[in-house]
Amino acid sequence: MTAKKTPDPAQAPDPSELPDAVRVPVAAADVTLDDIRAAARQLAGTVVRTPMVDCMSLSRLFKSDLVLKLENTQVTGSFKARGALIKILTLPEEQRRRGVVAMSAGNHAQGVSYHAGRLGIPATIVMPEGTPFTKVRLTEQWGAKVELVGETLEASREHADRLAAEHGLAFVHPYDDPAIVAGQGTVGLEMMEDRPEVDDIIVPIGGGGLMSGVATAVKALNPSVRIIGVQVAAYAGYAMHRMGGMPPAGGQTLAEGIAVKSPGGFTTPILDRLVDELVVVDEPALERAVQLLMEEQHVVAEGAGAAPLAAVISRPDMFEGRRAALTICGGNIDSQLLASILLRGMARAGRMVKLRVEIPDRPSVLSKVAAIIGQGGGNIIEIYHHRLFLDVPLKRTDVDAVIEATDAPHVHRIIEALNAAGFRTRLLSTMGQES
Repeated sequence: MTAKKTPDPAQAPDPSELPDAVRVPVAAADVTLDDIRAAARQLAGTVVRTPMVDCMSLSRLFKSDLVLKLENTQVTGSFKARGALIKILTLPEEQRRRGVVAMSAGNHAQGVSYHAGRLGIPATIVMPEGTPFTKVRLTEQWGAKVELVGETLEASREHADRLAAEHGLAFVHPYDDPAIVAGQGTVGLEMMEDRPEVDDIIVPIGGGGLMSGVATAVKALNPSVRIIGVQVAAYAGYAMHRMGGMPPAGGQTLAEGIAVKSPGGFTTPILDRLVDELVVVDEPALERAVQLLMEEQHVVAEGAGAAPLAAVISRPDMFEGRRAALTICGGNIDSQLLASILLRGMARAGRMVKLRVEIPDRPSVLSKVAAIIGQGGGNIIEIYHHRLFLDVPLKRTDVDAVIEATDAPHVHRIIEALNAAGFRTRLLSTMGQES
């Protein structure tokens, strides 16, 4: 799905016409290329200047010239460390002594915690209760105090506001702040310095801080570059704003890093002015993007970080024959979740399947079955009997074997070998039903 541009994209919308969640603060000023260049000078030596790498296998797959901006290799594993430092550096010394507070689903939390700890500033981070354990642990590891409050970022924000008011803490917003936008814009500055020839730059959109900064830098340096935003369907608040539709429903998503229902008040007019296209992706596309990045490029990306590739997967026609830079904005994914995604991907590709094999209930027969599978190049992951099922004859047992193979044709060759040896075999789906 591609959202159409607003009727007059060159003009920012009238704040009075926007819903409360996206109104521009009265005192808000725009962010310029000079602001982003100043932020880059402040960041020099404190964050990683992340690489851009070609992805030849994915380029062949999608008939495009794809390159990755690897913000997953950034300090704390995400671009958020950039804007967090720029905001902290704007605080007066007295405020730094009192401390800072932030709300975040994880990556902003780590950015604030890392720099606050490095600079000796007390930090409290409020995170939604469903935040992946990896992000909670890493945030605490950098030295911040973590409080898990609420099911959504909005609920976490309310608690963070209370803490700021009660204890005189400075609130470090994850996206809706000029200093944050300037810091995140250094990603776009680096992309244009390293690959000025790109046709498209694809950036995930949650609250819009990263996209606002990247689009500002890129359009100032080369207005012809097409800026494409990506949102996940459950949290496509900005896409709905552009199309005049209803707010998104929310819910569970692999891309919790961009699970923001409403775009920012400061960022929305920037997005309206500079973003050329939007692609809204679903959860299967996100899963496949995480899997492909890992298997084809050996790149670990979280759901939000894989969203640009999910856009290419969802709309390959938009990028065919074009040079596109994908902003892999973060790599902080829980290891168990990553393992599940890879296993599910193998099942979808027919590389991990469950076979049901009928065998006589006699000694040594199971070893023959295992030998046939092994000789056929299959790898047995697990195996178990069904002796006690009432629909299985007394002197026969059904054996379920979960095996790993190279592809679906390989699986069928193994099945043919088992049947040829006299062991009736059928393929089961992942739900245990005959396929």
